[in-house]
Amino acid sequence: MSPVDLLVFFGFVIGVVLLGLWQSARQTSREGSGASDYFLAGRGLTWWLVGISLIAANISTEQFVGMSGQAADWLGLAIASYEWMAAVTLVVVAFVFLPAFLKAGIYTIPEFLEYRYGWASRLIMAVATLLILVGVPTASVIYSGAKVISVAFQDTTVLGLALGDLTVACWIIGLSAAVYVFAGGLKACAWADLVQGAALIAGGAIVTWLAFRAVGSADPVALADTAAVPGSVTVDQIAAANGLERFRLLATGAVEAGGKLHMVRPASDPAIPWTSLLLGLWIPNLFYWGLNQYIMQRTLGSKSLAEGQKGIVFAAALKLVIPFIVVIPGMLAFNLYSSDLRAEAQRRNEATLAQFAAKDAVVFPFTADFARLEPELARRIAAHNRLQTGLPAPEGLDALDAEGLAVVNHQALDTAGKNGTPLASRLLGYDYDAAFPTLLRRLLHEGTGLKGFIFAAIFGAVVSSLASMLNAASTIFAMDLWAKARKAATAAELVTVGRICVLVFVVVACVIAPGLGRPEFGGIFTFIQEFQGFISPGILAVCLFGLLVPRAPRFLGWLGILLNAALYGVFKKTLDVAFLDRMAICFGLVLVVLTAATLLRPLSRPIALPLITHYDLTPSRSARRAGVLVCATTVLFYVIFW
Repeated sequence: MSPVDLLVFFGFVIGVVLLGLWQSARQTSREGSGASDYFLAGRGLTWWLVGISLIAANISTEQFVGMSGQAADWLGLAIASYEWMAAVTLVVVAFVFLPAFLKAGIYTIPEFLEYRYGWASRLIMAVATLLILVGVPTASVIYSGAKVISVAFQDTTVLGLALGDLTVACWIIGLSAAVYVFAGGLKACAWADLVQGAALIAGGAIVTWLAFRAVGSADPVALADTAAVPGSVTVDQIAAANGLERFRLLATGAVEAGGKLHMVRPASDPAIPWTSLLLGLWIPNLFYWGLNQYIMQRTLGSKSLAEGQKGIVFAAALKLVIPFIVVIPGMLAFNLYSSDLRAEAQRRNEATLAQFAAKDAVVFPFTADFARLEPELARRIAAHNRLQTGLPAPEGLDALDAEGLAVVNHQALDTAGKNGTPLASRLLGYDYDAAFPTLLRRLLHEGTGLKGFIFAAIFGAVVSSLASMLNAASTIFAMDLWAKARKAATAAELVTVGRICVLVFVVVACVIAPGLGRPEFGGIFTFIQEFQGFISPGILAVCLFGLLVPRAPRFLGWLGILLNAALYGVFKKTLDVAFLDRMAICFGLVLVVLTAATLLRPLSRPIALPLITHYDLTPSRSARRAGVLVCATTVLFYVIFW
């Protein structure tokens, strides 16, 4: 960065952190310090703080790297379903989940399970949530943030640290966030989120505008080669179009042929088949926005039910905008810089190809893109893989196209999984996770301060999401585990325990994070959603039952969570379907078991949740009207891009 960019970057980051810490210290000096102040911001967050904080905690490089990368690959706009369905989900959370949780006055979601089902359910959910939270989304946010740094600053060294080294970048991201949340708790997070969330949306909009402008002036011949449907657009058509029209020409086409402006994908799609829109996609959305501690912690800190509902619906409205600044730039990145993504993939493939050259006794996965770009090498690898797994060489191997080679190789991979043959890292044609970082590196010029601002917004997004996760994990440990084990623990002791947990958890996540770059995880966004499947369908099922079926027996809490984990593990090994469909199957089976158990052994008296009488539980009419408008707009988007 130029001196101007560095000044903007550090000025923004330091200013935001100081704002958060000042607001946290100001509240502490005015109201005193306690567990509620550190973990729930004294239950005094207003609607605009809740709304922006939800978006800042949610949107991070997980989206800018993972979601943008999948949009650059085959999914295109279909990946936006995570965002647009989230808008509707948030409205449901505001008027179904939030009233019950605020009425109970809980600190954590596992605490709600104890009120409804008993201490065993709380313990199981707390432990499962901690393991998943630290090992999956926390580590993933660190990795994806480090990915941006390592790609954008490939040849940069600061204080002897090579920023292009992914491991170094992981520790920089992790420790920065740990210091931030250690000092100020949720109050500091919320106020910093206010600025960082606004900057993130503004920064994403600027990058999108720059990408459209670059497409408008790019070489039509080069662009024609990146069309989603090969041969669907001519060079003359591209040359006569402006940036927006060029994007539409390059992205459209029959969805079966690979068009990227469709929300509905074929039933065979491995990521978001149309079947998942019926149920499967609703499960991670409802779990994430309604039962995920690091998201719900903001709403549990609301000043009142009305403030919380208005804040959640405000966040829902912002979710409608996110695909236009995250998903579309990923698609544009491939059109503009596919050669850069190819070069990044070749760099990552080097070690694996050295293994192949050494004739290691392993099986080598590869993508269809790799087979398309390196057909002869892919044929040799496919033959090697079948030999290693004991399969006969297929007839007509030399005549197979890229898709055919991928199918033949998939058979070898299935056999390897059954007989225990080790796998190498997947060989890539393009490194799609590098799409958004490549946009930043290629579009942002030094000396204007714009690069400093964009990177400050991205860095702030990483720190904000990571701080939220660390704060949530420490809250669960302190309130659900430590406070239960030490009945006499004081508020000061709980805060101290929470702060120690922040440091421990960030070290664990930083150790895990660099390994998430291995291609076999299938992209960082898919990795997160896949592993959430072990807990999200079960927790969603038991919580919905707890809210809607007052006579459901208490043992269903722990039973539903453990049953789902077992079912998901079995189906992950035995069912060759998209993970969203696996979630739907598990959710349905768990509901069947819960229903049968309730019919056989219903409680003699319904369970009533505790009532916190000093909390204002008056619902918001304006939030209800705005929620209806958000849902109608979501339906309109699906109609337009169906």
